[in-house]
Amino acid sequence: QVQLVESGGGLVQAGGSLRLSCAASGRTFSRYAMGWFRQAPGKEREFVAALSWSGSYTYYTNSVKGRFTISRDNAKNTVYLQMNSLKPDDTAAYYCAARDWDGTIYSDRNLYKYWGQGTQVTVSS
Repeated sequence: QVQLVESGGGLVQAGGSLRLSCAASGRTFSRYAMGWFRQAPGKEREFVAALSWSGSYTYYTNSVKGRFTISRDNAKNTVYLQMNSLKPDDTAAYYCAARDWDGTIYSDRNLYKYWGQGTQVTVSS
């Protein structure tokens, strides 16, 4: 079991930046691939970014490439999502998720076993 707690959400103007954090507790953090997903009101939860257990491999959805950066610090059991050049369309609840690392990064939310409670990001125009 691993428990995930997100933080860092808030209200920001378009063009601004936020950094989300996801702190993990429980079993060995470095054995997990980690992902960030988001869900806007009335929409399905969608993939944002994910990275391998070491952080060496990353994958992003097209709409955030060049603006968002996912990273992790295994010594601190934490994964981050640095979000720059934010747009109103980025407004959503953001969730971190974990799955056992098997050599592949996945964007399918159904393949992630552990989830945090989410943190709200609101971007005003």
